[in-house]
Amino acid sequence: MVKRISPHYHSFETQRANEMESAEQNGGGKFLGEKGLVPLTEAREQVETAITRIALLHLAFSKTLVEELGAEKGKELITRSILRYGQWVGERIKRGLPDYPVGKYGAYTECENGRVYDCVLARVFREFKELDLGGLYCYVDPAKTMAVDPNIKQVHNDCAAFGDEYCTFAELPTTEKERSDFSNARLDWKYVDPRLARGTKG
Repeated sequence: MVKRISPHYHSFETQRANEMESAEQNGGGKFLGEKGLVPLTEAREQVETAITRIALLHLAFSKTLVEELGAEKGKELITRSILRYGQWVGERIKRGLPDYPVGKYGAYTECENGRVYDCVLARVFREFKELDLGGLYCYVDPAKTMAVDPNIKQVHNDCAAFGDEYCTFAELPTTEKERSDFSNARLDWKYVDPRLARGTKG
């Protein structure tokens, strides 16, 4: 059975979102920072700026790898790098540390039907006409979930970074091969998420 879930499934994120929502309600469009209330619009701008820089960094490294090593080898190294990145993110999540900014603060817009719109990463990848390389970043989602629990993977049914209108996610059990490929960082692991494996071909 396919289960629809938020891209930010960890309880820490839910707790933080609730804290910020409470602060926003008490502060009239602001949330409480270390030095006082911060306007919500300013918080969103800062979140968007930070994520934009992450997207540009990903594209810069990815383009360099492909130009130096060729498309096949370059994409292989990009995918393996994102796998490692996702492992590190998952390790932090297990320690109770945050995963990714919540949507209401500018990272994306999530509708009640589980569709995620306005992803800043996808927007930057489209701006630079680099969906083919940019979308590889999204392997962080199955990687981080498998790092938290190797028996579970979060995959994409739709992926805006690869040209779809929006993102949708599902939580599925992993196979023994997927767990083995993940722990040994084999390239075959990329098939853990069929939507991402298809790339811009959809």
